[in-house]
Amino acid sequence: MAKSIAGKISEVLLGPPRDPLAPETRQHIALIAFFAWVGLGADGLSSSAYGPEEAFKALGTHTHLSLYLALATALTVFLISIAYNQVIELFPMGGGGYKVATQLIGPYAGLVSGAALIVDYVLTIAISVASGVDAVFSLAPSSWQPHKLFTELFLTLLLMFLNLRGIKESIKILTPIFIGFVITHVFIIIYGIASRGSELPTIIHETLNETHNLAGQMGWVFVASLFLRAYSLGGGTYTGIEAVSNNINALKEPRVHTGKITMFYMALSLAFTAAGIILLYLLWNAMPSPRGETLNAVAFRSVIGSLGLGDGPSYLLLTITLLLEGALLYVAANTGLLGGPAVLANMANDGWAPTQFSSLSSRLVTKYGILMMGFAAILILLWSGGLVDLLAVLYSINVFLTFTLSLLGLCIYWWKHRGEQARWLSRLTLSFVGLVVAGSILVITLVEKFFEGGWMTTLITSSVIGICLLIRWHYRETEAQMAKADALLATLPAEPVENPPQLDPDAPTAVFMISRSRGAGMHTILWVQRLFPGIFKNFIFLSVGAVDTQSYGGEGSLEGLQREVHNVCNYYVNFSHRNGIAAKAYEAFGTDRVDELTNLAFKVREEFPNCVFFASKLIFVHDNWLTRILHNQTALTMQRILHLQGMFMVILPMKVD
Repeated sequence: MAKSIAGKISEVLLGPPRDPLAPETRQHIALIAFFAWVGLGADGLSSSAYGPEEAFKALGTHTHLSLYLALATALTVFLISIAYNQVIELFPMGGGGYKVATQLIGPYAGLVSGAALIVDYVLTIAISVASGVDAVFSLAPSSWQPHKLFTELFLTLLLMFLNLRGIKESIKILTPIFIGFVITHVFIIIYGIASRGSELPTIIHETLNETHNLAGQMGWVFVASLFLRAYSLGGGTYTGIEAVSNNINALKEPRVHTGKITMFYMALSLAFTAAGIILLYLLWNAMPSPRGETLNAVAFRSVIGSLGLGDGPSYLLLTITLLLEGALLYVAANTGLLGGPAVLANMANDGWAPTQFSSLSSRLVTKYGILMMGFAAILILLWSGGLVDLLAVLYSINVFLTFTLSLLGLCIYWWKHRGEQARWLSRLTLSFVGLVVAGSILVITLVEKFFEGGWMTTLITSSVIGICLLIRWHYRETEAQMAKADALLATLPAEPVENPPQLDPDAPTAVFMISRSRGAGMHTILWVQRLFPGIFKNFIFLSVGAVDTQSYGGEGSLEGLQREVHNVCNYYVNFSHRNGIAAKAYEAFGTDRVDELTNLAFKVREEFPNCVFFASKLIFVHDNWLTRILHNQTALTMQRILHLQGMFMVILPMKVD
C-alpha cells in the first residue's frame, strides 16, 4: 500500500521507522554510561541551579551555617546514590521507585510511588524549563520579563518534538550543552574556592563561634530546626538521582554495570557542583539581587570579575556560563520526557494506566507518554506562571515521597533476607539511614510549605492515584468478563489433524483479525458460522504481536511474544481443520498494530480475492468516555481503512457487562 501523505510527513519530521526485531536496533538505541549521564544525570546536575539557592536563602542572616549545609548536601547525594545502586541490582529491568514499592511493599504502595513519580517528572519538565529561562533572562533587560512564559511554552514543545524522534537522538543534540556546563562550572567553582581558600580557616572558626553563640542565645533546638529547615527546603538538589534506576532498561549491556557507572558520574558531579556553589555563596557573600537575578548569577559575576579580564570579556564569560546553565536546565527537562513515559509504561503494564502508554512508536519511543508529560508540563507552567519558587515546593515533596517509599522497600527486603546475602547488615543500615533522612526531609518540607503550594502537590498526586484506581478497577472487571469467555470458548478441542483440508484461493474466504484472547477469537468464529452457515470455505487468521515496552527491553521478551502469537495462530488453524475448513495464519510483529494488520490484509486479498474480513469489538453495557479511552479502536480503524480500499469488513460485537 502506498504510504499516506501524513506518513511521509511524519517520516521526514521524526525519522524513518525502526525495526524492533532487528538485533542491531537495540544496540543502536541503547545508551552507554556517558550518554546516560547526559540524558539522565542532567536532571540531577541542573538542580544545582535552584536547589542550593533555596537552601541558602532559608538560612536568612545565619549564612555561616551554610558550611554545614554544603557538607550535608554532598553526603546526602552520595547516600541516596549508593542506596539506589541497590535498586539497580535488584531491578535490572528498570522501573525504579515504582517497581521497588510495588514488589517490596505492595501494589498500592507502588501506586503511590508511581503517581508521585509521574507528577514529579511533569514538574521536572516545568521547573527545569522555567529555571533555565530565568537563568538566561537574568542577562536580559527587565522589559523582557513578560516574554518568559511564552519562551517556556515554546521550548517545552520543541523538547517534545526532539524526543518523538528518539531517545538517543535527543541526547546527542543536547550533549554539547551538557559538556559546556560542566567545564564552565567546574572552572568557576574551583577558581572561586581556591582564590579565597586562605579565608576558609577563618570562616570555619567563625562558623563554630556563631553556631555556639546562636545556640547560647536561642538554644540548640532552634539551631537544629533552622539548619534542618534550610536542608529540607534545598531538597530539590537531590532530584533526578532516581532517574537511572527508572530507565535502566535503556542502557547498554551489561545494564547493572552501566547503571552503576552512570550513577557514580551523577553523584560525583552533583555533589561537587551543589556543595561547591553553596561554598561560593558563602565565600563571595552572595545576596539576593533586587533585579531578579539568581544567586548563581550574583556569585558567578563576582568570581568572574575577580579574574581581571576586563568588563567586556568578563561579561562575555558570565553570559556564556549563564546561557549554558539555562541550557542545561533545558537538557534536564529532557529527563522528564525519558523517565515519565517509562513510569507510565510500567504502570500501564500493571493495569494502573491506559494500555496505550506502554505502546511504542515507529521510532521505538513511548509517544503517548511523551505527549502526555509534555502537555501536562505546559498546563503546570500556565497555572504557575513559571514561578520557580512555587514549582520547587511542588517538586521536592513528591521526590522525597518516592525516595522514602523506595528506601522503606529496601529496608523490608534486607530485613526479610537477613543472613542470606553477604553484607546484608551494612546494606540494611545504609537503607535505614537513607530512609530517616528522606522521610525527615519529606515531613519538614510538607509541613513548612503546605500552605505555600504543598497542598497543591498533595491534591494533584491524590487525584492521579484516584484516576489510577478507577482504571485498575475497570481493567479488572473487563478481564474477569474475558476470563469467562475464555473458560467457555477457549477450551474447544484444537489438536492437529493428519490430512487437513486444502485451501482454494478462489473460494469464499473469511479473514479473522485475532488477538491473544482465544475466547474473543472463538466468539467471532462461532458468530460467522452462525450468520453465514456453509458460505466460507477458507478461514484465514491475521495476528499481530504488538511490540511494546514490556516485550522490548522490559520483563517480557520478543521471543516470548513471537512464541505466544505463533501458538495462538496454531490453535485457530487446528480448530478450523478439525471442523473440516481449510485454514491458514499470517503473523506480523511491529509497534503499530493497525499498520501491520493493513499490510497483512492487502497481502491476503492478493492471494484470496474473494474474501471478507471479520473482527470483534467489546461493547460495554455502560459505555462512557473512560471505556473509550481505555480500549483501543483497532477494529473501527481497520474497517475504515479497508472500506476506503473497496474491501469488505464486518465488526461483530462482544457484550461486556
